[in-house]
Amino acid sequence: MQTTIEFNTGSLIVLNAILACMMFGVSLSLRADDFKRVLAKPDAPVAGLLAQFLLLPALTCATTWWLEVDPQLALGMILVASCPGGTFSNIMTWLARANVAVSVSMTAVSSLAATVLTPLNFALYGWLNPHTRGLVTDIALDTGNILMLVVAVLAVPLLLGMVCGHYFPRFAQAAQKPMRVFTLLVLFTFVGLAFANNMDVFLANADRIVGLVVGQNALALGLGALAGLLVGLNRADRRAVTLEVGIQNSGLGLSILFTFFPHASGMILIAGFWGIWHLVSGLTLSLLWGRGAGRREAAP
Repeated sequence: MQTTIEFNTGSLIVLNAILACMMFGVSLSLRADDFKRVLAKPDAPVAGLLAQFLLLPALTCATTWWLEVDPQLALGMILVASCPGGTFSNIMTWLARANVAVSVSMTAVSSLAATVLTPLNFALYGWLNPHTRGLVTDIALDTGNILMLVVAVLAVPLLLGMVCGHYFPRFAQAAQKPMRVFTLLVLFTFVGLAFANNMDVFLANADRIVGLVVGQNALALGLGALAGLLVGLNRADRRAVTLEVGIQNSGLGLSILFTFFPHASGMILIAGFWGIWHLVSGLTLSLLWGRGAGRREAAP
């Protein structure tokens, strides 16, 4: 795809700052005991992580290969599938009246795992798909630099948030929810403005992009739900896992693309539309689940 996306260095700095702030806000309530609980009762996190980092990238690779999707679009889908769960899933899990503790712990664990698995999966499945293999070779993929970026915008803010929450618990309790909502709105506005500035490019390629993103997001949500069913999770835990797998950190994908592959317009359009669509699908699903849970609680 030979199109040009309007994006500058200043916007990239803002995007990385937003991602770091979101990760910091999520981790304010995390404690070392949360990770111990994951190890003591790992059913939900393990099911979610397997669906997120093994099944979703593998099935995305296989599907884009089988459908012979345009190499840039396919590689963009593989990159999104290689990213960890998005921090929006925590808010959506709360709206769905599901298990927020499971969601937050999964976000933390998947974000730490992503420091290795995101660049590894991106390189591996990009190479396994014969339609994207040449593109991976042409862009001179440097997994080491991608790893450093993931550490900077996910792992470091997560650890800083945990330290802050430990030493300043009152601040952490007061700032956690407002910070999540604020950064959610800021990122949604940021992605919306980026799309508005490139609307002509999006409209010219919408027929190729929308179906791929909607289908991949449905696959991710379905894999999360299936993983929860297979390990026998209760409804609240299963819904938390579903949202965690279905809400990918496409903002991280955009950060990787604009940092290392700024001319890969097809990949950028996929990750950018993911950033909007998963909010629509996730919020719709969580609000439907939340209303259903509310009616059950109100029943005599």
